[in-house]
Amino acid sequence: MSADNTNLSASDGAPATGAKPPLEILLAAPRGFCAGVVRAIDVVERALAIYGPPVYVRHEIVHNKYVVESLKRKGAVFVRELDEVPDGGAPVIFSAHGVAKTVPANADSRGLTTIDATCPLVTKVHREAEIHHKRGRHVLLVGHSGHPEVVGTMGQLPKGSITLVEDLDQIAALTPENPNNLAWVTQTTLSVDDTRHIVEALKAKFPNITGPHKDDICYATTNRQEAVKQIAPLVDALIVVGSSNSSNSQRLREVAERVGCPITRLVLRAEEIDWPAFANVRKLGLTAGASAPEVLVEEIIDAFAARYEVTVDTVSTVVEDMSFPLPRELRSEAAE
Repeated sequence: MSADNTNLSASDGAPATGAKPPLEILLAAPRGFCAGVVRAIDVVERALAIYGPPVYVRHEIVHNKYVVESLKRKGAVFVRELDEVPDGGAPVIFSAHGVAKTVPANADSRGLTTIDATCPLVTKVHREAEIHHKRGRHVLLVGHSGHPEVVGTMGQLPKGSITLVEDLDQIAALTPENPNNLAWVTQTTLSVDDTRHIVEALKAKFPNITGPHKDDICYATTNRQEAVKQIAPLVDALIVVGSSNSSNSQRLREVAERVGCPITRLVLRAEEIDWPAFANVRKLGLTAGASAPEVLVEEIIDAFAARYEVTVDTVSTVVEDMSFPLPRELRSEAAE
């Protein structure tokens, strides 16, 4: 673990130094954008540069309202389903969460130009599920019902060949036709600890179950949760920057609560901060979900600096260097 210290203070009409109460912010690193999110946003921006607006995007490209609104201003049009996309040359992009096989099939039947921004780590889970199915195994998917990633993963296989498992109670109720021929995969943005308990229960009930060669929970989810575990016991309160519909952001909040942080809040922007809740806080933890841009973290630090004499200590647990290439059709040599 390492720490870099930076002093921040507000100068635009704020009280002079000493008039404001002190506040130490422990800033988690890594935080914010992961490689899959960077790639997905780059896909939309590159498509806009190549094709010009409008470019259609099925569902939110990533679960962050600030990012979505920024892309809308550049010419992206977000739709829920393909029937909202008009016929013509404008491309349609599939979000980072992945889609069921029926979606690109329907797009092809209409002659739509499609670009797949699915995170490669989600695609890995799709391929694992397909391989298990081809080998005759019934697949158990550990995840949250209704999440776009879960919908997309379940849509890779024929109906009835994959079962969603959300909690330990569901495991107790499982009665598969062939309990010795099962496999499990997981949503990539789950709680590492919760998933471990569920997988242990699956292995205990079905000793012959087959799992992935490498954990499906993505590196960014794991790293951000580990950083919160380091910081949360040391602070009076912790803020997770992210959208309420972001699974990985919600899991960060839950991790902080689980390790005993007395005040935890998930906020998208500084305007959502419940200031009375932080009145007696002198040490604050701050992190961001994998789909939250750094500008929103800085906005929240500035909001606290207007009310407190702020010192920021960056707590680093691991250095990330992951990156993913753009889809082939958007790479410079292919697009020119």
